[in-house]
Amino acid sequence: PDALEATISGGSMTFIKKLTASSSGTLSFVDGTSDVVLDNTYKEYMFIFKDIHPATDGASLLFQGNAAGGSGFDETITSSFFRAYHAEAGNSADLGYETGSDAAQSTSFVRLTEELIGNENDECAVGYLHLFNPSSTTFIKHFIASLSQYHSSNFHVQSHVAGYFNTTSAIDEIQFKLNSGNIDSGTITLYGIN
Repeated sequence: PDALEATISGGSMTFIKKLTASSSGTLSFVDGTSDVVLDNTYKEYMFIFKDIHPATDGASLLFQGNAAGGSGFDETITSSFFRAYHAEAGNSADLGYETGSDAAQSTSFVRLTEELIGNENDECAVGYLHLFNPSSTTFIKHFIASLSQYHSSNFHVQSHVAGYFNTTSAIDEIQFKLNSGNIDSGTITLYGIN
């Protein structure tokens, strides 16, 4: 459908764009391109990840933004990352902060999943990234993400990431990729929230 609406936190979610991976190196949402809206039309945006399946075993899903009028996905990000995991065999479980997956004033792509998403036929990652007021030219741009993945060593891993783009420039482009290899299949869908 052209417009899918649902209630969330008192607002409505409006479908903007779905990108489908097919051995894709990157998936990019660029305001004003291919029917993408990522501007002051909405104060909040949500990206929904469905069945992100890596071509390479042991990959991690990453993201980064680009400021309006800028070039390159290299905005300054500070973020925190914690995860819970549990082995299928029931012999190992943990909850902890992952210092190797957070970012401190980094211009690199930031992890949304712990590394090692499996690439067997039934392995993938799902979840969401919630981006707040990316068109603001007054405040930094906060984000919150939560993803569930099938680890390549037969674990369930739940990742929680939160942080901000440390810029007062508007962010109007978001790109997703893996830290190793292509996104073999899966979809990322963008919604605007009133």
